[in-house]
Amino acid sequence: MPTVVLMDASLSMTRPVSLDQGSEELQRKNLAVAGLTMLFEHMASNYRLEFTSLVAFSSLWELLVPFTRDYNTLQEALSNLEDYDKTCLEAALHGVSNVVQQEWGHACPTQVVLVTDGSLGIGKGSLRHSLQTLKQRPEDKKFPLPFPFPAKLFIMCIASAEELQMTDTMDNLEKLLQLNGGDGQIFTMEGQLCLKSVQSMFGRLIDAAYSPFHAVLRCGNLTSDVQVFPRPEPVFLDQEVDPLPKHVLTEVDDVGAGAPEELEEETSANQQAGKAPNFCVLLHGSLKVEGMVALVQVGPEWHGMLYSQADSKKKSNLMMSLFEPGPEPLPWLGKMSQLGPISDAAENPYGEDDSRSPFPLQPPVKRSYAQNVTVWIKASGLQTDVQKILRNARKLPEKTQTFYKELNRLRKAALAFGFWELLKGVAELLERECTLLPDTAHPDAAFQLSHAAQQLKLASTGDSQYSLFEHNINPMHTDFSGGGVGV
Repeated sequence: MPTVVLMDASLSMTRPVSLDQGSEELQRKNLAVAGLTMLFEHMASNYRLEFTSLVAFSSLWELLVPFTRDYNTLQEALSNLEDYDKTCLEAALHGVSNVVQQEWGHACPTQVVLVTDGSLGIGKGSLRHSLQTLKQRPEDKKFPLPFPFPAKLFIMCIASAEELQMTDTMDNLEKLLQLNGGDGQIFTMEGQLCLKSVQSMFGRLIDAAYSPFHAVLRCGNLTSDVQVFPRPEPVFLDQEVDPLPKHVLTEVDDVGAGAPEELEEETSANQQAGKAPNFCVLLHGSLKVEGMVALVQVGPEWHGMLYSQADSKKKSNLMMSLFEPGPEPLPWLGKMSQLGPISDAAENPYGEDDSRSPFPLQPPVKRSYAQNVTVWIKASGLQTDVQKILRNARKLPEKTQTFYKELNRLRKAALAFGFWELLKGVAELLERECTLLPDTAHPDAAFQLSHAAQQLKLASTGDSQYSLFEHNINPMHTDFSGGGVGV
């Protein structure tokens, strides 16, 4: 999960903070740099594989450091940050959106860390003005939130909560979180504005968003200590009345949680790389060579899969993708609890020569989307279906079977949509066709047309047995041609 650090470089960040006499005078900018230095040092130690970018903004925005794993470069750019003019947060958020989309696209979850003193700016371009004009904007000048990609927004205020609440600053910052879907948090400094307070605030950010997730990868008697990046989030199931968050367990039976770590770094904290056997390295190498995946259980009725993914020619990561919680996360695979070795089966489900496979499992009931469904999106589609019935009606009795097949298809669709007027209208068309039959027409044609029209009229009332969806209109039995006509 990449991180974008959005650093406020406006003049308001140069305001001095009140310190005890004799102490070195510090600006709010200095406190922000100290807090970000703490964050970068933590990520360099615990999140070496994550990418981080640094963007500075005032009235304009500038990409100081593209996405990188080199935290020395980030720290150097932060130390050399210059001071600019007024605050314009909207333009900066547009910049973040552009930077992330160019590098990662629309699907990659991203964390945005906004570091500011809480100044909203002045006049046009200020956050206050941007939020007041949200509903008066044309389509091509929309506010950049919500981001077009999954994002958490963390706002680090180099100010106390009391200072922000004296104005409407806190309300406007909370509005930012709401526009982004509410995913994120606002952090303020507690007590006096000093290095200790800013370190405490960034420590709370680290606990909330950048704390490592330690787990045990287990398969039978083989185990390995691993870390999972990013930290798995709790999952709420929408279909539950009182949903409780489901968490990934740190140690599970069978196969446990895996981590996307580089091959040479997949050792536990108390082992020396390359000197002690490691199950995680063995699993990663096997999956990479064989091009296979491994199912992993991360909680009760919650599974995922482990697989190898290369981010360069020399380095590859062991990745974990989580399925939706539940006993059947993959419908074509069936229940996870019923999976097992071939030796447990009464007969080899793949056949002696691997000529057949039990997968995908066939559903017991044919799905509606696998059947021929009548859909009328445009008037031309409905007109085509009615004309098809009339063409077959003019060729009775030779097209009796086809006539009733098309008639029943239209009838079922009309009943499903509650389109009673259509049934009555087609009945009137059939009666008209009956009156237009030439003298040379077969006598059976008039009987079938009258019978079909009567059945459609009965169905159009909606309150008789003839309007049941399962009911079909059958051809009328006649004695012409020496026999009956039936289905």
